[in-house]
Amino acid sequence: MSETTSQQPVRRRGRIFPEITIPLEEVTKRKAEDEIFYQRCWSIFERVRSELIEQYSGWYIAVEPDSGDYFIDEDKETATKKACQKHPNSIHFMFRLNETGATGRI
Repeated sequence: MSETTSQQPVRRRGRIFPEITIPLEEVTKRKAEDEIFYQRCWSIFERVRSELIEQYSGWYIAVEPDSGDYFIDEDKETATKKACQKHPNSIHFMFRLNETGATGRI
């Protein structure tokens, strides 16, 4: 005969993996690196936006800052694929050819 216990399972609160907590210094460092990367991409985007916006308004542009290359397409995924084919091991940043460069909707 088996005994039944009336003990409730222990309820845990907090982080799922508390041993994987990123120190605040590392978070700050990553944010600074991301901002530097964004600024490098933004400068390339600003340089080419004025000449491309009339012909390709509303299209997507993937910018690879190390080479200065950019890839334009109507479809976001296609622009990403073009960038990944030319630079498979690098990270690129996606903008939209409009007044703000934003890709999402409000």
